[in-house]
Parts: sequence; structure tokens; C-alpha cells
Amino acid sequence: MLDNLTQRLGRVVKNLRGQARLTDENISDMLREVRMALLEADVALPVVKDFIARVKEKALGQEVIGSLTPGQALVGVVHRELTELMGGASSGLNLATQPPAVILMSGLQGAGKTTTTAKLGKWLKERQKKKVLTVSCDVYRPAAIEQLKAVSTQAGIDFFPSTAGQKPADIAAAALDHAKRHYYDVIFVDTAGRLAIDEAMMAEIKDLHALLKPIETLFVVDAMLGQDAVNTAKAFNEALPLTGVILTKLDGDSRGGAALSVRHVTGKPIKFAGVGEKLTGLEEFHPERMASRILGMGDILGLVEDAQRGVDQDKAQEFVKKMKSGKGFDLNDFKDQIGQMKKMGGMAAMLDKLPAQFSAMAQKAGGGMEDKTVRRLEGIINSMTPGERSKPEIIKANRKRRIATGAGVSVQEVNRLLNQFEQTQKMMKQFSKRGMQKMMRGMKGMLPGMR
Repeated sequence: MLDNLTQRLGRVVKNLRGQARLTDENISDMLREVRMALLEADVALPVVKDFIARVKEKALGQEVIGSLTPGQALVGVVHRELTELMGGASSGLNLATQPPAVILMSGLQGAGKTTTTAKLGKWLKERQKKKVLTVSCDVYRPAAIEQLKAVSTQAGIDFFPSTAGQKPADIAAAALDHAKRHYYDVIFVDTAGRLAIDEAMMAEIKDLHALLKPIETLFVVDAMLGQDAVNTAKAFNEALPLTGVILTKLDGDSRGGAALSVRHVTGKPIKFAGVGEKLTGLEEFHPERMASRILGMGDILGLVEDAQRGVDQDKAQEFVKKMKSGKGFDLNDFKDQIGQMKKMGGMAAMLDKLPAQFSAMAQKAGGGMEDKTVRRLEGIINSMTPGERSKPEIIKANRKRRIATGAGVSVQEVNRLLNQFEQTQKMMKQFSKRGMQKMMRGMKGMLPGMR
């Protein structure tokens, strides 16, 4: 997201190198680039004007301290202001109420509201050990109720049944009563969406809000809408006492302006961001971390959190021992590492959170470590015998043909996998002899799926 802004800022920082002080002239040059990048990213014009004014005021004449260059000092100012623009601090869900905590989900049709409801339910169940119930009050859209039932089942959370012939208020009242009697911690109420805002829609959701008295009223909005996303959020905020916003599809081709505009325009915090179609594709929104990613600094904390949740610690320790010794690494370990990366969202998702110097790797990995490619790599290894996995050197022409037939791929694909494994082995040996620095230089060959 906002790659254009990151690239423009990088060029500005390079131009500022060697200058001892931030001046009117070099700040104006930088701000001109930032202004253009923000507008191209579809950030609201009033937000751009306010942001530029604040950066200029705080950056003008700022002395370079210690080893900081003017470019670094300027990026520091922009980072702080970007963080403030997106809300300053992260704002999680408020569940401080007598159970069940009611969370009302609102938004236009097609924004991903129903899927986001299941994602949030799964997130609360797994992270906070909450007992979660979902219910759909969307009696207008064909199969809306069945869709919520399906994704709730996939997420491992409970679903309260309803039918298209019922009134939304009756459904909500029955679900709330059920949640109270069965001691649920949280109930998510998925409301009807429309293709556009209309009076009937707003009247219905206002009635539901008055009936349920939710602790959280969340607005789900598609980041791909750009400026329209902000205008829609503003309209909902004027009609409902929203408590937060969830941006979906931030991993897509969106220009990202909604993430920078919606807090400023509505005054409501962005609480979560949807970063994939899978039910695990939901992240808490941290303004400071997002600012770091926009400026090419990466999100190492987010990467560590992903690793802690997705990585088998015992296998990780065993892998480290093999890296240190440079021995014993076989195709079983290779398959384990592919699986661990998949649990963390894939190689592209991991590298997206690393600093900008890894951006070239991220772009290559994005095309090389898609789900389809990962499944193919795992399928090839699964077609091997235990002996072949532990001793890949015995895999010759006849064995390759048998493995390719079993996996439904060409012999060339088997050769490619074996070549990647050999490169990984070489990196392991380099690491054991020369340390991390040498390994990082050769990482391009080590990562499965990368060319």
C-alpha cells in the first residue's frame, strides 16, 4: 500500500543527503513530492492540506542532531505526523460491559462485512478465548444468512439461525436472548447492506442500534473505494454513533488513501484492517506501524507477532540447531519451513513487513509463493518416499519421473524444487561457517519459490 509515497520519499531523502540543515527550500521540495503522492493515493484534499501544513511547521529549521542527516530528520517528522493522522495509538475492541458484549456491524453491500464478522469472531475466540455468537439480520440479500452461517462454521464460532421471512428487529432480539441464556461473551450482529446509502437502510440500522445498545458499532468499508470510502464513512458516522472503522482489502490494488483519510474525516479510529480473503486475514490497525511501513521502515513487531502465533517453537529450535551445525537438513525440514511460512501468511506477507531494502525480494516472492505454488511444492515432496526425503541425492531420472507423475507435475518442476533445496543447503552451510551476514546476501536463492 502507498508504494508511490514510499518511493517519492526515498528520492527526496537521497536529494537531502549532505545538507547540514532543513531549510525552506529543501522542505518545500520534499513537501511538493509528498503532496503529489498523497493526492495520487486518493487522500482527501482537506487532509492533504492539513498534513502538509503540520509537517512544514514542525520540520522548518529543525537542527540535525547527532548522526542524523536532514533526510532522516525529515522522515522522523513525517513519520510522527502520519502516525497522528491515522489516530496516534491503536484502539482495540471495547468489551468492558456485562456479557454478552454486542457488536453491531454496518457498511455497504460488497465491502466484506459478513466475512469480516467471521474474521473478528475467530480473532476474539483465538486471541482472547471468548465464546462468540454471530447472527445475520440481512433478510434482503439472497443467501446472506447462509453465507454468514458458512463462514462462522469455518471460523469455528457459533451461529444463530434466522430466515428471510423474519423482521430484523425480531431476529436481533431473539439472538440477544439466546446469547444471554447460553452465556456468550460476545455477539456479532451482521446488518443489511445496500449498494448505496438510503433512508430505509439507515432507519433500520438505527432501530437495531436502539434495541441492542451495542458496546461497539463498527463500520466496514472497502479501501478500494478510495475517496468514496471516506465519504461513505462520514455519512454513516453522521447517522450512527460509530465507535470504529474496519478497512478491508488493504492488501489489494488500493491506492491507500482511505487509511490516511478516514480517521481525520470521521474522528473514529481504524480498529482493524483486512489483509486477505482467508479468515486469518485480519490485523489490528497500529497507526505507528502503518506509518513505518509507508515510509519503508517495515513492521518488525508485526512480523514477530505473526511468527509467535504461526510458528511451531519446537520445530523452530530444531531448525536453528541444524542451521548452526550445517548438517541434517533434508526435504522434510524444507517442507516444514514452507508450512511455517504459509501459517504466517506466506512469504510475500512476511517480506511486506520487512524494511524497504527487501522490497525487491517481496515483489519476486509475491509471484513465487502464492498458495497454488506452495501446494505444488508440498505435493512434490509428498510424492517422495521417506528415504528420498531424507536423502535427496538418491533422486535420479527414474525417481524424478515417478515423483512427477505422482504429483501431477512435469519433471522440470521436480528439478526446480531440488535446485531450490540445494541452494537452501548451501545457505545453511554458509551460515554455519560465516554467520548471518553471508546468509542474508544469498537469501534470494534460499527462499522457496523465488527466482
